[in-house]
Amino acid sequence: MQPLKKADPSSIAGYRLLGRLGTGGMGVVYLARSAGGALAALKLIRAEHAADPGFRARFRRETTAAERITGRWVVRVLGADPEAREPWLATEYVPGPSLAEAVALHGALPEPTVRTLGARLADALDGMHAAGLVHRDVKPGNVLLALDGPRLIDFGIARVSGATALTATDAMIGTPGFLAPEQARVAGAGEVGPAADVFSLGCVLAYALTGERPFGTGAVAAVVYRTVHEEPDLVDVQETLLPLVTACLAKDPADRPSAAEVRDALGPYEGPAAGNWLPPGLPALIAQRSSRVLDLPVADPTMLNPQEPQGTSRRRFLAFGAAGAVAGAGGLTAWLLGRDPAAGTGPGAVRTAYTLGVLTDLSGPGKADGRGQERGLRLAAETFNARADRPFDLVLKVTDDGGDPKRAAAGARALLKDTALVAVLGPTTFGTAVAAADVLADPKVPMLSLVPTVENGEIRGQTPEMPTYFEMRPYADAMILPFGRYLTTHHLGRTAVIEDRAAGTYSWSAARTARNSPPAGGTVTVHRVAADTEDFAPAVRAALATSPTGVFYMGTSPRRAALCAKALRQQGYRGPRGSVEAVLRPEFLAVAGAAAEGWYFGTGYTDPDTIPAAKEFTAAYRKRWRLAATDPVDRFAVESYDALLWTAQALRTALRRNAERLGAAVANAFTKEEMSYRGVARSYNAMSSDRSETRLVGLTLWQIRSGKPRCLGPYAEAAKRD
Repeated sequence: MQPLKKADPSSIAGYRLLGRLGTGGMGVVYLARSAGGALAALKLIRAEHAADPGFRARFRRETTAAERITGRWVVRVLGADPEAREPWLATEYVPGPSLAEAVALHGALPEPTVRTLGARLADALDGMHAAGLVHRDVKPGNVLLALDGPRLIDFGIARVSGATALTATDAMIGTPGFLAPEQARVAGAGEVGPAADVFSLGCVLAYALTGERPFGTGAVAAVVYRTVHEEPDLVDVQETLLPLVTACLAKDPADRPSAAEVRDALGPYEGPAAGNWLPPGLPALIAQRSSRVLDLPVADPTMLNPQEPQGTSRRRFLAFGAAGAVAGAGGLTAWLLGRDPAAGTGPGAVRTAYTLGVLTDLSGPGKADGRGQERGLRLAAETFNARADRPFDLVLKVTDDGGDPKRAAAGARALLKDTALVAVLGPTTFGTAVAAADVLADPKVPMLSLVPTVENGEIRGQTPEMPTYFEMRPYADAMILPFGRYLTTHHLGRTAVIEDRAAGTYSWSAARTARNSPPAGGTVTVHRVAADTEDFAPAVRAALATSPTGVFYMGTSPRRAALCAKALRQQGYRGPRGSVEAVLRPEFLAVAGAAAEGWYFGTGYTDPDTIPAAKEFTAAYRKRWRLAATDPVDRFAVESYDALLWTAQALRTALRRNAERLGAAVANAFTKEEMSYRGVARSYNAMSSDRSETRLVGLTLWQIRSGKPRCLGPYAEAAKRD
């Protein structure tokens, strides 16, 4: 829990606020105390979101759903006002850990505990279903463990059975790895009924019994694909519970038991006395947290700064930053490098030096991206160390992993021998990022990644409270948005998708997303190319028979995308064509030749030459690395420059707190709201391990013009201009 900020209210509708339990894009969750002394978790929605009628309708639905749920094993609603300027919802506060946290700390739970857990959750779901509601997001993170039993929380996407969606686009609802196949298919809200909650409960039971997700981990698309098409991994589930868990995980909803049948199969839920149902260690943890919370004093009243101009609150500034506004680094440098009273710095002062590890590919297949990162990081460190009023010095220690995960792990272990190490930057591939981050997890040294995307669950030791792996880039699945936005902006509503099966689940997932959210609200046809052929002509011929106004290559191979481009050109298509970041490589241009001209791409990096505020950076970069004025700045160089300076800001924050483990303190600083940062490339927000929030800031639209890639700018604005 974090203390209240000056901009936070002291009380809301008679609830006295004690501290912050969490914050997100929609609002803040406070720990509060009612007039009668009861503790509550109070969710307050930001006014700017409440102004959206659709959002307010969804929040009103959440409140109504939560108030209808009165079972013993769900959190009770204590109060709510969905019509307030800033809507709020207060529920009882449960100080225990979530099931996800308990398994992360203690491993798989014993069978008697899981039986009690499952019976009580099934009873909670049975009550919901009897009231005509479906939870739709039963997962370990939404199960809190109390001394007398579990509590099911978070009814934000609960819905009356068979109700229609409130939004026009039918998005996948639930959490991959714990959602039912019918939720993954997104075939319609009416298909997601009580049986979907039973499937999710089966996933939760398997997770609690084994410590592993039954459909594995990895990219979202891969997990969803396995959920829909493959059988769960239940090898380690005890034989006594295996038939029940298997029945819950049936692909056909009609083959699953009801929640009441699951409860009865697990035994009477009144069973063990308070605390006895939990394994050793967890009751003590719950008691410790309860004691800490109950001893909290009533917070002093907070107030807004009377000198702060109206309309420029911290909250609004953060919302502006989240929108991805691009700004120069001048304001950052003034704050970051200004004289720190605690450090006693100044001209001639003796400064402590801290090490930043650079672990990247400088000799393997990703050496171009590795070089760009190294150059950007070196320039940032030199710029930082050149300032006379800097609070400390930064030392770069560069290690070439060659794109090999084993070398990356060995490099991370070597970096840990440096006692001044505070962070590591620069992996270029999924494998090297996972290998190095796993090594750095236990010593709590943060790793910042700019090139690869790694899904939740792939790196061990990551918790919402203490993540050590951070990504300063949009996620891979979002790369289809820029070209999709271009088609939508220009009202091009007939899209033909070339689904390249060589890309595995990625192309399958991307094609599915396009079908469920068609550009311009039009139609999408999908034409598949088998992985074992390079003949794109038949698929292209079928696609062009639909008279498309846009063609989208869904795949990750630059060579195969080039073959698709040539087939389109040979068959006379000259309309808009597009793909994703993975395809925008020199090989695409070399193989496609003239057929590459005009293609659009969505990427997670930018060209600093298109940013007026980056003029100083581009000049310094070319001078430092002896590049001609016409030579492009290396890909990921400006993002790396920003990453290092943001790390320096986090280090400064950590030093002010006099932390014993500096690396852990730097990682913790990255998650704080005040860590919002205005860089050269764009603005950045506080980061976390939670991937539930879409990360779109930094997406750009590129096009091949005169045989060269050209950055058109941030994708939403670029789609309008082009």
